[in-house]
Amino acid sequence: MIALLVLALATQHPDTTPAETWAPHRVYDTHHKRFSDFETLATAAARADVVFLGEHHDDAGTHRMELALLQAVARRRSNVVLALEMFERDVQPILNQYLAGAISEEAFLKASRPWPNYAGDYRPLIEFAKAHHWPVVAGNVPRKLASAVASHGLEAVSHLVDSTRAWAAADVGCPTNDDYFKRFGRAMAEHPTSPGGPTVETMYRAQCVKDETMAESIVRARGDAGSPLVIQYNGDFHSDFGLGTAERVRRRSPHANVVIISAIPVPALDSIEAKPLRQHGDWLLFTLAPRP
Repeated sequence: MIALLVLALATQHPDTTPAETWAPHRVYDTHHKRFSDFETLATAAARADVVFLGEHHDDAGTHRMELALLQAVARRRSNVVLALEMFERDVQPILNQYLAGAISEEAFLKASRPWPNYAGDYRPLIEFAKAHHWPVVAGNVPRKLASAVASHGLEAVSHLVDSTRAWAAADVGCPTNDDYFKRFGRAMAEHPTSPGGPTVETMYRAQCVKDETMAESIVRARGDAGSPLVIQYNGDFHSDFGLGTAERVRRRSPHANVVIISAIPVPALDSIEAKPLRQHGDWLLFTLAPRP
């Protein structure tokens, strides 16, 4: 019954968000330890300085709600920056040209290395930001550099020439005795490394470079654009539990109001056990997982 009610509510918002951008979902407020609603979540997001939404990259319901969040925030404030893990720093000039209307979408996509699921999942976000004249930050480190760090360690960053050094964060911290490293090690245990290939430690350093670079990009965006709200979309590992990129933003901006949303696909919306998941973020956004 609850799932049917949520589905009905998710398709009846003519005065707020177009129905086609919604997906069946439930929202949980971890601070008040109770289920809430999407509009309350959006209000909290609009009052923040930085919002992280950690996604499962292949969950269609989450992607639809990501657009819904942009739409809801746009009704509440105008100075917003969209930041994306899915684009890398070296393509920022190309992205800027596209947002300004200086190049075609075809030229933009040809030069920007979009993810395979760009058209259905991330294009709506870019186009919404473009229509509202919001900056979009290509915040991640280039993949080739991350791969080099995974193979050779942080020396790959220090060996960059002046013209490419700015593609990675100026300061990279990568402790191997904290909770983030422990979580990373447990995750990698499910994907054993091959003999002679990158180790867990070197792959973790690549993860740190990504986190530091995205965090630096977010903090710069707030300063460059007059302290706007920055909404960052990334894989959930980068922000869940307040770790990864989120932790590094707080290190750089200790007084910033950072809100973490963890998107969690579940098989059913009417039988959610939220209590074991409360540490994931400030808000839990449950969506219906794709059927196998």
